[in-house]
Amino acid sequence: MCVAVPGHIVEIVDQARRIGRVDVLGTPRLVNLAMLPDVLPGDWVLVQVGFAVEKIDEATARETMRLLEEVSQMFEGELAPAVADVPAAGEGEG
Repeated sequence: MCVAVPGHIVEIVDQARRIGRVDVLGTPRLVNLAMLPDVLPGDWVLVQVGFAVEKIDEATARETMRLLEEVSQMFEGELAPAVADVPAAGEGEG
């Protein structure tokens, strides 16, 4: 399963190749914008494996980021007890 995450286009760094610098959850990434020829800096897009695959509005982007954060927190809460029971590498050997 692949998940597309919201990104905010900061700049177009290579117009000929349609490569943009996109802020994805606080991390700048180089993203191929070729599938969306009409997007510009300031636009929001969904990014999947290095490609902008859909233009979205800011409200949708913010709601998606909120939901991703919520899922992440639930996942971490679920895994934390299980991870605490796993011996560290090298423990128990000997």
